[in-house]
Amino acid sequence: MFMPPLYAFLFMAAWHFHLWPVSLAMLVMVFSASSTSTHDVLHGCLGLRKRASEWLIFFLGACILESGHAYRATHLRHHATFPDHEDVEGEAAHWPLWRVLLFGPAFLPRLWLTAWGQRPADRLWLLVEAMVFPTVLALSLLVCPLCNSPLVYTVAVWVSSWFYPVFAVWLPHQNMLERPVRISRTFRGRFLPKLFLPLAYHLEHHLYPKVPSHNLPELARRLEPFLVQAGVEPVLVP
Repeated sequence: MFMPPLYAFLFMAAWHFHLWPVSLAMLVMVFSASSTSTHDVLHGCLGLRKRASEWLIFFLGACILESGHAYRATHLRHHATFPDHEDVEGEAAHWPLWRVLLFGPAFLPRLWLTAWGQRPADRLWLLVEAMVFPTVLALSLLVCPLCNSPLVYTVAVWVSSWFYPVFAVWLPHQNMLERPVRISRTFRGRFLPKLFLPLAYHLEHHLYPKVPSHNLPELARRLEPFLVQAGVEPVLVP
């Protein structure tokens, strides 16, 4: 839970000392840690009380300058309705890649607007979370004459978020079917599946969303005979 801010700090420290490959690695890690932790909190996998869950959703989203409550509202609906075209989070799965890439900058604002309409009870959280990015950007510009790494982090996270629909929606879901074992792809490999647990074991995550991310590899191992029998072929990655 506390790794995302650590990775963000390490990104800025590495950038300040011109260790750009380290900064790139930390950028990947902050997104990996934030998405994995947020998945577990919003699905109620960790047995947390409501108050703790609300604050963690805010905190984890703020680490990557997005609205955690908007993500929760649209992601839970995604699990309930995909591949229905009313699923705002998953709609990019029905598009060609060029359209998904063009849609990237509008993806998070669209999630926020959808959550605003669907979750009146979350509107205070949504308003506060909408102020995170402009506040961090303003503070980054203020300290830029002394240190530009906070501004670089802010811009890097903002631009990286444009690719959410590609990696979180299009790659796991494109051309998938309504049948439960065909609703998403699942990936196998030595490195990437361990780094992006809920995205790599995405089929398993859809089948059993209450399983915590760290248990997804074991779930995949147990389900493998049944998935093979159903004709599921994992996608091999590094």
